[in-house]
Amino acid sequence: MSKRVLQVTEQLVQPILDALGLELVDLEFVREGGRWFLRVFIDKPGGVSLTDCQNVSERLGPLLDVKDPIPHGYHLEVSSPGLERPLKKPADYVRYQGRKVQVRTYAPIEGRRRFVGRLQKAGTEEITVEVDGVEFTIPLAQIAAARLAVEL
Repeated sequence: MSKRVLQVTEQLVQPILDALGLELVDLEFVREGGRWFLRVFIDKPGGVSLTDCQNVSERLGPLLDVKDPIPHGYHLEVSSPGLERPLKKPADYVRYQGRKVQVRTYAPIEGRRRFVGRLQKAGTEEITVEVDGVEFTIPLAQIAAARLAVEL
């Protein structure tokens, strides 16, 4: 069910985001503390405002009510991806070349599964992350999760 909820939500929210000049970063449909949450993470150059989140929520909520992909109660949350923005699409890696990232792989690469370092290169098939002066080439298909790392 959760895959279907995410697919329907993406179909409904994408035209809204396009009209508002916003980008869909990620979707989550999760159960926490006995309650269900549908989370929509949005962004734009310069960051999103509370008004951006409110506009998306006010437009998406009624569409979800009509389409009704969730047969039980849930909470809709629309927010910024935050400082540790997830990297999901190949274009995300290209956009954030030079930034510090955290990458976790499905299987070990050169004996490790966690990489925290500078994103040096990004292509359509793989990325290169420099960790403590050593470069690691990581196939995109092997990335379980990746996000920007906070730089102080």
